[in-house]
Amino acid sequence: MATAIIIGGGVTGLSTAYHLARRKFGKVIVLDKGPVGDGSSSRAAAIITGLLWTETGVLARKKSLELYRELSQELEGYTFQNVGALNLFVQESWPEREQLLPLYQRLGAPYEIVDAQEMRRRWPELRPGDDFVGLFDPLGGYSEPGQYIPALTRRCLQLGIEIREHRKVEEILIRSGRAAGVKTATGLIEGDAVVCTVYAWTRKVVECIGLQVPIKAFVHQRYTTTPLPLPVNIPAINANPLGGYIRPASGNRLLAGIETPEREEHRVSSTDFHLSELSAPEHLKETLMQKFVPLVPVLGETSWETEKVGLITFSLDGEPILGPVASLPGFYIGTAFHSGGFAYNPVSGMLLAQFVAEGRTSIDVSAFSPDRFSAKEGEAYLATTVAQRDSFRRRH
Repeated sequence: MATAIIIGGGVTGLSTAYHLARRKFGKVIVLDKGPVGDGSSSRAAAIITGLLWTETGVLARKKSLELYRELSQELEGYTFQNVGALNLFVQESWPEREQLLPLYQRLGAPYEIVDAQEMRRRWPELRPGDDFVGLFDPLGGYSEPGQYIPALTRRCLQLGIEIREHRKVEEILIRSGRAAGVKTATGLIEGDAVVCTVYAWTRKVVECIGLQVPIKAFVHQRYTTTPLPLPVNIPAINANPLGGYIRPASGNRLLAGIETPEREEHRVSSTDFHLSELSAPEHLKETLMQKFVPLVPVLGETSWETEKVGLITFSLDGEPILGPVASLPGFYIGTAFHSGGFAYNPVSGMLLAQFVAEGRTSIDVSAFSPDRFSAKEGEAYLATTVAQRDSFRRRH
C-alpha cells in the first residue's frame, strides 16, 4: 500500500489529505508540530474571490469556489458564506485591474463593475467615497475558520486519514535520490510521497535537503468586533485603497484586517517558532476604526473583541508555489499563497493530491511550479530585506 506523508495540519495539508483519501490513494498521514490548524489557518480572514491576476490563478480559484460549495454540502457543521466579494479601487488604481476584465470574460469568471452610487443602493450599510470603483465577484464570499477547520478535520478522520498532532518533522529522509519519509522525535515514518504544506516554516523545513525556496513572510493582523444587534448585510470586501479588508463574521460581528506597510519581513529562524510570539502595534486598532468607519459606519457602534496575529507568505513573483520538486522525486510543496491560502485550499489540496496520485493535474499549474526560479534569482531575493509596502499587494 502506498503511503503519503503530509507535513503541516493547516487547511492546505488537510485538504491534500482529504483529496488523496477521496482518490483511495492508500495510507495518508498528516503530521503537525502542534494541534491541527494552529498556525496561519486559524488566523486567516478566509475571504474568497475568483478575480485574480493571472490565468492560472483565475482557473484555480474558479475551481476552489466550486469545491467550497460542494464542501458546504459534505462537511457537517460548515457552510460557505455566499455573500459575494467586493474588490474596491480608486480611479487611479482601477485601470490596472480593468485591463484584466477580458481575461475574466474569456475564462468565465463572472463579475460586475459597480460605482459608488450603486454600492450604496445595493448595500445600504456601505458608504464608499464617490471616487471608489467596485469590482464585484458574485460567486465570492468567505468561510469561518472556526467552522471549516474542525469540519474538514472530522471528515479526514472519517475517511481513515491518520492525523498525528505534536509531531514535529526534524528531517526529510532520502533514499536512492527520492523522498522516502520523515524523521520525528518519536522515530522514522516511511512513505512514497512527502508533501510539505507548512507555509511560513517552509524554508526551515526544506533546508535540511538543501532546497532553497524564494519566499518571504510578513506579519498580518486581523480583528473581530463585539456583537451588533443585527447582522450586517455587506459582502466580503477587499478595501485596497484603505490597505485592508472587512467582512461579516459569526454572531453579528464584523471581521477586519489592516496591513502594516512599513513593517519589514519576518524571518522565521527555527521550526520551534510559534505565531503566538508575534504582536501587532496597539495603535492599529484605532487606525483600523478611523479608516473603516467611513466605509462601514455601523463599525463605529462596536469595539474590538479579539485580535489574531499571523504570517502571510509571498514568493519572488507573488504567485503560489505548488507541485513536485524535480531535484527530489516524491517530494511536493504547497506554499506562498500570498494572503489567500484559505481561499486556495480546496483546489490546492486537490492539485497536490493529483500530482501525488496521478502525476498530472486537471488544471495546468506549471506557472506555480517550485522549479520556475533560477538558483541565482532565488538567492538574490532571499538576500534582500523587504518591507511589506515593497512586496506584492495581493489580497485574498
